Amino acid sequence: MMDFPEYAYRAFSSASNRGVIKTPACTGPVMYRDPTEVTRDLDLFSRAIPAGHADRFVTAASPGVISLFLANKYYKSHEEYLFALAEAMKVEYDAIHARGFVLQVDCPDLAMGRHVQFAAASLEEFRRNAQLHVEAMSHALRDIPSERMRMHVCWGNYEGPHHRDVPLRDIVDIVLGARPSAIVFEAANPRHAHEWTVWEEVRVPEEKILVPGLIDSTTNFIEHPELVADRLRPFLKRFGHQRVMAGTDCGFSNFAGFTLVDPKIAWEKLRALAQGTRIAERRAS
Repeated sequence: MMDFPEYAYRAFSSASNRGVIKTPACTGPVMYRDPTEVTRDLDLFSRAIPAGHADRFVTAASPGVISLFLANKYYKSHEEYLFALAEAMKVEYDAIHARGFVLQVDCPDLAMGRHVQFAAASLEEFRRNAQLHVEAMSHALRDIPSERMRMHVCWGNYEGPHHRDVPLRDIVDIVLGARPSAIVFEAANPRHAHEWTVWEEVRVPEEKILVPGLIDSTTNFIEHPELVADRLRPFLKRFGHQRVMAGTDCGFSNFAGFTLVDPKIAWEKLRALAQGTRIAERRAS
């Protein structure tokens, strides 16, 4: 079986050979060069989804996940690199918030980082670094209210064995300690679907909203709405309607030109998500 590095190497190499993906490294001081790029994206999104739609959110990479994919060849330490990234990304985070969008910070580093960036480290060392990643992210998010943010945590949006994934139980306290109020996490991934029980065992702060992924984003199977309802039911029972939102495990397209799920099937999976959510809500009322 392939582990993540081998799987990623094959997939990304194939995309790179087609000129789709290139992964640069940090070789000098990190800075946000052109804020007009994010402004243009926000303008396009505003026209596509006008104000008035609830919970319009825009995603942005966390400092930690940037450090995971873009190697540091300039700063003296991983910590120095992380906080330089945090200061640079603050420009983007603040711009998203200023335009009235909910900010979703994508943090695969807090889970996937265990079997990629810190594969050779002990669990204790990984946890120390994960906590550092959260501190750097919190530094960058310091001027945005928690209730206007959500955080996505995943073990990597790839169709691989996932047998080296860190258990949710080993990172859940660190995840809950981050500033964003909503936590988007994988709950459909076959390696982690059973971990809904972890959320029943830990104390989840009252201000936190859980957004479990109820459909897989790496396969072309279309989940049955009844399965979606079954996956959502224990969260509704434990936390109630006000603290739970149905979500997806991850996005359907990791990189431009590189996707595992046919777009038409992705829409059908989302339709099943909506149908299953309505079923679960009716049965819970």
